[in-house]
Amino acid sequence: MSTTKKITVTVLAAALGVSTLAACGGESKDDSAGEGAGSGSKTVTLVSHDSFNASPAVLKEFTKQTGYTVKVLKSGDAVEALNKEILTKGSPQGDVFFGVDNTTLSRALDNDLFTPYEAKGLDRIPEAVQLDGGEHRVTPVDTGDICVNYDKKYFADKKLAPPRTLDDLIKPAYKDLLVVENAERSSPGLGFLLGTASAYGDDGWQDYWKKLRANGVKVVDSWELAYNQEFSGSAGGKAAKGDRPLVVSYASSPPVEVLYAKPQPKEAPTGVSTGTCFRQTEAAGLLKGAKNEAGGKALLDFLISKKFQEDMPLNMFVNPVVGDAKLPALFTEFGEVVAEPRTMTPEKIADNRDQWIQSWSSLVLK
Repeated sequence: MSTTKKITVTVLAAALGVSTLAACGGESKDDSAGEGAGSGSKTVTLVSHDSFNASPAVLKEFTKQTGYTVKVLKSGDAVEALNKEILTKGSPQGDVFFGVDNTTLSRALDNDLFTPYEAKGLDRIPEAVQLDGGEHRVTPVDTGDICVNYDKKYFADKKLAPPRTLDDLIKPAYKDLLVVENAERSSPGLGFLLGTASAYGDDGWQDYWKKLRANGVKVVDSWELAYNQEFSGSAGGKAAKGDRPLVVSYASSPPVEVLYAKPQPKEAPTGVSTGTCFRQTEAAGLLKGAKNEAGGKALLDFLISKKFQEDMPLNMFVNPVVGDAKLPALFTEFGEVVAEPRTMTPEKIADNRDQWIQSWSSLVLK
């Protein structure tokens, strides 16, 4: 891939704002009222983090099935997007919110953001990823593993084995090589923090971060900054002269580098340190106060349909949650399967998250 070409897939994009993903190349008459359209509107608005992406043909199929056109309102990183919805609760920006996950779920539920709805097809999703204890305030949509990624060329040139575990990251050989996202602002940053808490326990994770800081870890506000500007192994990183060969990203990031390379390489230029991974489950919910509740329910049904679930891997580089969805060959060939990712119950996250973030901030940012 050219060193000046930035990966354009949404999961690797920094663009903010509103995008309308229309089925027919233009707005319908019912849509002309815009944001204020009510329950009779043929537009359904999906509020999401910046990484939401779907094939136009798949969204066109949703419109064909339901009559609704999807408008996507992107609101920054997942944590930032959720914060915005909390600030506007009761008078939401849209009808459905996508991007709440097991690391932030309790904040959304404590703020009563969602109207319960049992999506059609929910029985095809394993109970292990149904986060809401049967109350159906959120619908699981995908899973992903937050892991340290490494630049293969850097480590080959240095004749240095890449790190494999969290313990490796605090060794002198990897000093000043790692960039991570701010756990206060970024979903992968928070997931990585929770992974260290899972690995080292309530009493040990702070000592780990002290060692990580002493070993030169760099913290930036967002995934986009970390991956596309600081990480030497991404197309964005090379364009921005990033010099950090280790970054917190996802186990599914290497296929992105392959898919958008011209020509496509036989091997991904980046690898995954599988001993650093934390499992993230993302969900969507019908926003309380939604102007188009019927359209929102139809969209939730569609998000767990086989059509949408099979479209996700090469658009958002996440794993489908429904059992009958097939993964594309490129995703399975170049993505990394994490056999034993670290996990944590939503209840434990809810009990500790805010305190852990505050402690982390004091340890790492000050």
